[in-house]
Amino acid sequence: MASLPDCIRVLTAELARLPGIGPRSAERLALHLVRSDKDQVRQLAQILVEARERIRACECCGGLTEAQPCPVCADSRRDPSLVCVVEQPVDIISLEKSGSFRGKYHVLGGRVSPLNGIGPEDLRITALEARLAAEPIKEIILALGSDVEGDATCIYLAKRLADRGVAVSRIAHGLPVGSGLEFADELTLSRAMEGRRPL
Repeated sequence: MASLPDCIRVLTAELARLPGIGPRSAERLALHLVRSDKDQVRQLAQILVEARERIRACECCGGLTEAQPCPVCADSRRDPSLVCVVEQPVDIISLEKSGSFRGKYHVLGGRVSPLNGIGPEDLRITALEARLAAEPIKEIILALGSDVEGDATCIYLAKRLADRGVAVSRIAHGLPVGSGLEFADELTLSRAMEGRRPL
């Protein structure tokens, strides 16, 4: 059996590093790309580079955006008294697709994970506290995964924010245990948001 040329093997290895792309899918994509029209491949490469250069973290919530602040933070129709705390920017996208939340967001940038050397000081908790002092926030909704690290982070945040004069709730456990928001469907996310409870 003929082996693949080196450049296709390198391309396959790079594509396999993308989330959700296994070795066979990566090989199929690589073979498709090298057989595609050169102009289409150049356009795809240019779009990838431009997207990486133009997308930034929102200075307010930490979500992905091209403009500062992001469209969600800038939207005056959204409820400024509700802030949903999520682990990563992709979680905002998942919740927005569900259409169940009309408040604002705050991205922690991870969760407390002592085994991985991630403590509270490594997360955007201080930025959240600064928002509590500057914005008319009445409720913090914790929308983190339902695994051990997600639970520990929620408990830590509930204790740390207890004397801030805001209600702290957590979305209902309609999410699969050990899974993140990005893998949940819109209906599950909608029900989880509606069924949030105080901590």
